[in-house]
Amino acid sequence: MQLPENILVLIEKYQTGRITADEQSQLNDWYHSFNDQETEFTGTETEQQLAERIKSRLLETIRHEGMVMPRRSKWQIPAAAAIVLLLLSIGTYMMISSKPAKKEIAKSNTPNASYTGEIKPGSNKALLVLADGSTIILDSAANGTISEQGNIKVQKLDNGLLAYSVNGKMVTEKDEAFYNTISTPRGGQYQVTLSDGTKVWLNAASSIRFPVVFIGKERRVEITGEAYFEVAKNKAMPFKVKASSSEIEVLGTHFNVNSYSDEASIKTTLLEGSVKVYAGNQSPKFLKPGQQAGINKAGRIDVMSGADTEEAIAWKNGLFIFNSTDVKSIMRQISRWYDVDVEYRGNVNLHFTGQVTRNADVAKVLEKIALTEEVHFKIDGTKIIVSP
Repeated sequence: MQLPENILVLIEKYQTGRITADEQSQLNDWYHSFNDQETEFTGTETEQQLAERIKSRLLETIRHEGMVMPRRSKWQIPAAAAIVLLLLSIGTYMMISSKPAKKEIAKSNTPNASYTGEIKPGSNKALLVLADGSTIILDSAANGTISEQGNIKVQKLDNGLLAYSVNGKMVTEKDEAFYNTISTPRGGQYQVTLSDGTKVWLNAASSIRFPVVFIGKERRVEITGEAYFEVAKNKAMPFKVKASSSEIEVLGTHFNVNSYSDEASIKTTLLEGSVKVYAGNQSPKFLKPGQQAGINKAGRIDVMSGADTEEAIAWKNGLFIFNSTDVKSIMRQISRWYDVDVEYRGNVNLHFTGQVTRNADVAKVLEKIALTEEVHFKIDGTKIIVSP
């Protein structure tokens, strides 16, 4: 069972009522092609298992096409209707009726409202606070050396990123006494290379506090919000990240930490290497690649295997990836990245799966989700109103 290259385009045209008769015919042919052996009910699996198998195959292809699907709670259906319900679950009513759905994002009461250029996505924006309390707005600072603290040089590179390096002199304990903080606003992100070579990506509304050079038996930093680390290996100096009530210890590895205060738990997701996660008086939990540690508000650590690592670092790669993600969690991500407020009107208790870019204006992102016909949006200035 394969998806024709243009089928998602046809689905979206059908959903918005812009499909031509020829395109409708192509869509009908594709829909009626779901009668091969792979979609037949064999009797060796339940109808629900069959539907889940079909859903899994289609999701794998659709996920890379930038569509968003709501999660349905029940898949108990006759085998012949499995595909119909599956297509319903991605917001595409494929019963080929004479009335194509025309749900669109509601916009503010402005003439000629369109889906472009109204609320732009975030960008590289951050504030650097030096050890003496002085501040540098990094997005407006010129490239080159922007500060020298002791024997440490701070440079803004041509690609707009920040790098700390030893200024050709012997490092002393006095140098470590210089602590800097980089913070991003809502609608901002930034990348910095620390003096040991560790690379750090900061998501929106996040910060990192660190010494300009690491001396002693360990390398220690503190973060708020969300950060992705590629830690330079140094067995003699473990790297430790303090994030709210948790601490992560590593030697050299790649991992993501989400510690936003408005999330239900602090999540550490390991992509490469190994880490130890500490919380309160509990014994540390060791993570292997593909595992995620969650620390709830009570301080309990739960480790989940088979974590979706792509979803965890999607923000770093310019994407929103949803994997049965509840709508309020999605809107918290959108709020931070687009620097908008969110208001809920009515009970919106839905989960979505899919992928969309973070580089489009917010209306384009909401439009993808609204195509599911499960949720509606209205943009009023810098506020997004969400309703069933």
